[in-house]
Parts: sequence; C-alpha cells; structure tokens
Amino acid sequence: MTSKVLIGGEWVDSQGTDTFHAANPATRALMSKEYPISPWKEIRTAVKAAVTASQEMRRWGGERFAAFLEAYADAIEGRVDQLVATAHEETALPIEPRLRDAELPRTVDQLRQAAEAAEEGSWSRPTIDTKNDIRSMLGPIGPVVIFGPNNFPFAFNSIAGGDFAAAVAAGNPVIAIGHSGYPGTTQIFAEAALEAAQQTNMPNGFVQMLYSINHTDMMSLPHEKGVSALAFTGSKRTGLQLKENADKSGKPIYLELSSVNPVIILPGALQERADAIAEELVTSALMGAGQFCTNPGLVLLTAGPETEKFIADVIDRFKSVPSSTLLSGAVEDSILQKVREFQECDATLLTGGRVDEREQGYGVENTLMRVNGNHFLASLPLFQTEIFGNSTLVVVAEDVDQLMQMITALEGQLTGCIYSAMDGSDDEAYDRIAPELRTKVGRLLNDKMPTGVAVSPAMNHGGPFPAASPSGVTAVGMPTAIERFAVLQCYDNVRQNRLPELLRDDIDDNSCWRNVDGGWE
Repeated sequence: MTSKVLIGGEWVDSQGTDTFHAANPATRALMSKEYPISPWKEIRTAVKAAVTASQEMRRWGGERFAAFLEAYADAIEGRVDQLVATAHEETALPIEPRLRDAELPRTVDQLRQAAEAAEEGSWSRPTIDTKNDIRSMLGPIGPVVIFGPNNFPFAFNSIAGGDFAAAVAAGNPVIAIGHSGYPGTTQIFAEAALEAAQQTNMPNGFVQMLYSINHTDMMSLPHEKGVSALAFTGSKRTGLQLKENADKSGKPIYLELSSVNPVIILPGALQERADAIAEELVTSALMGAGQFCTNPGLVLLTAGPETEKFIADVIDRFKSVPSSTLLSGAVEDSILQKVREFQECDATLLTGGRVDEREQGYGVENTLMRVNGNHFLASLPLFQTEIFGNSTLVVVAEDVDQLMQMITALEGQLTGCIYSAMDGSDDEAYDRIAPELRTKVGRLLNDKMPTGVAVSPAMNHGGPFPAASPSGVTAVGMPTAIERFAVLQCYDNVRQNRLPELLRDDIDDNSCWRNVDGGWE
C-alpha cells in the first residue's frame, strides 16, 4: 500500500500514479514501503490550503507559533526511538552518537530556540518614528516551500529542520517536500507536526508534507501564485535551476549549494604541532563519510620538508581509518567520477579512489588527492568543485604569494580556516591571508576544523555565492535565520488600535526590543 500524504490537515491518498522506494545504504537493497510522487494537481491543492491558512494567521502574535513549536518539540521527543531506528535504516548514519545523541537533540533545541524568538518578538525589529507617525516591522511572507537535503534527516528535514523552524517562527505556513532518501523519517516528523498543530489549534493548511515531486513540477513551483518563498539545500545544479525560476517569478529563495571549505595550514603551525593538526584534519574530513556541508575538502599548504612529512602522515591516517557507509549510490558514483576528472587535470591520487570492497553497502575508500599550485590555478573551476563524501584535495603552493593567488581566485565558501603558529612566526602570512579569505567565506575559523555548526545567535551558516544564496543570511542560528522568511511591513498614520501590537505606543509585552525615535528600548 502506498503511503498517504499530509494535505490540508489530513492524511489522504495521493492522486499520483508514480511511486518510489527508499534504499538501505548499508545493504543497497530497496525497502518494501512505497511512497507517492505527488502530481501537479496535488501540489496545487497543498498550495491553496497553505494560502488559506496564511490569510487566517496574518495578524496572529508570535505566541501562537511559539506554542506550536514547543508542542512539536515535545511530540518529537515522544517519538525518539522510532525516529532514530527509521533514520538509521534509511541513511545508515550511526544511532549513537550521531542520531540519538547529537542530531535529534539539536533538532529539538532549534525548534525551542525558534519558539523563544517568536514569542519574544525582537527578531521582527519593530521601528517607530513618532514625529512622522511611521512604524514598521518584519512580518510573515506567506506560504513557504522547503526542500531538505540528503545528509541531515533530522536537523535539516524539510518538516522539522532549521528552515522549517525559522519559517514557522516568522508566522508562515510550510509545504515540506521530503527527500527520497529518508521518507519514513519524514513521515514520522509529519505525524508529530500534525499532532502539535491540532493541539495548538492551527489552521488545516499550516503544515503539509509531500514525499516527492518530479523535476518539472519542482521548477514550476516558484511560478505558482500562492508560493511566497522557497528554501533548498542540495546539489548546486538543481539549486541553480530552481533559483533561475524563482528569480523570474520575483520570489525569494534561500539556497545552500556547494562548499569546499578551505583549510590553510601555515609553515609555523606544522613545525609546532603537525601531528595534532593531522589528527584534527583526518577526523573532520572522514567524519560521517565526509557527508557534511562544512567538510574540509580543500587543504592549502606551502612547499617544504614539513609539508611533505605532514602529507605522508595524512595518507597513513586515511588508509588506517575504516571508510563509512555513504548515503546513496548517487553519492558513490559522484565521488568516483570526480576523482577521475581530477586525475585528468594532473591531480595525483594518493590513496583511495575506488569502491570499498569491504563495504557491503554504498562506500568508497577514503580518498586523498594532491595537486601543485600551478595546476590548481590552471584548472580552478574543477578543483574547487565539491566532492561530497570522504575525499579531500591537498594543494601545495610554491610560497605564500602563490597561496594568496589561490585564495583570491576562490569562489564563495561556507567556511575557511587558518592554522598558524602560536609563537607568532606565521603572523605576517596570516595578516596577508585572513583579510582576503574573510571576503570568501561566511564563517572564518582559526586553529579549528569547520565541521561543527553550533545553533548560536552568532552563527553564520551561509556564505558568498555559490556556497549559499543570497549572501549575508544564515540558515542556522535563531533569531537571525527567521528574518529570511519575513517581509518589511510599514504603517503610515495608521490608528493605534489597527496596528500590530508591537508597533503600538503602549504594549503589554516588555521583553521585546523596539527602536523608538532612533533608540532601542
């Protein structure tokens, strides 16, 4: 029997005839449960329900959405064992510590952070000019369509992750488009979301979920009148196609697409603590089979004996660490293809680059490649292409001058890291490199690998194009992430009783910060 979709507050049979099955990455076998690919008629039904919900919610205060987010977090915590077991089967990600101890608590935490921000209200930046009687604040944009990625079945799930939490906190209904890699996990989240929505008296079209849609309909979604904004995390190719359609329609779209996250290791740092840096690099690069958006896929060094010793050490470590299961056959194929393309442009394969025969499921041997600075610059578009998985490229520059050339030529990245000596011997090189790298990355790190992304108000999980789009916004960290799904609403000479509460002269809520005549209070 084909699973039902969540539309208009009910689980209903899909109108589509096309279906799919998820695969177990650890065995390569298709699972028995069947899921529908929703046709355009069904998508439009969901959009219409979301529009109706949006109209009902327009003047609601943040406390209504906070109540839902809190209830949803509670409902998820009541399904921990079911979620963890299902996600493990569908993704092969470890139950502990990854799913149970790290990703699920993060998911619940960001929902509760979004709830707190929604109720407190300062994220909306209420601004009052009493002299001219003009007032403004950020308000809900309308129905938001969210596409989730393959690598975070909890924390970036289209109906439970950061984009979802931010869109709801801003007061918007959400149409979640699931990922075909973990439909069962998404179904459990949707059941919890519906339970929370009913418990908090939300409109029927407030949270909806379709397991999958075809590519043509995906590209048509931005043109649908009722869709107000979109969020997509995934492949660069698909994301850019979706962006092109959103731009034509004048719809905001928030993308996270591609990043190689350069790690620059200066000579003094190698002399001081090469072993420790090698350990940190290998742990970060191979964690979760390298299937993180902040995986260090590019390591930049300058030529010298210490560099050669360091690379030899990293090779040994890559060989000694068992490879982990990849999320899908598509990930496996992509790694192997990119390795071949890199070799055709003079990259040297140091280890790996083949299907791991020891791995029953999808897997590639831990892969390390090397290229010199001249070849890197000559084939720059290719060598800064992300290889999603357990593969890292080491580039050896002739000197700091060539290192600067490479950094200047880089595309936008999510992160960039510089390892430098503690005794100050690298300070001159650091002072040249850091200002240039700062313009290329959303988050600049020192002496720390980029893999972890804290859900912090100060976090920027974004970066210059094509790592993300638009630049200057973050997908992680409340309350800043909420602002993406909001519009500036201005009121000119509107009577007090007709204003949103946060823009009135006298309000009951003293916790919200407002800008009144140029000062915050």
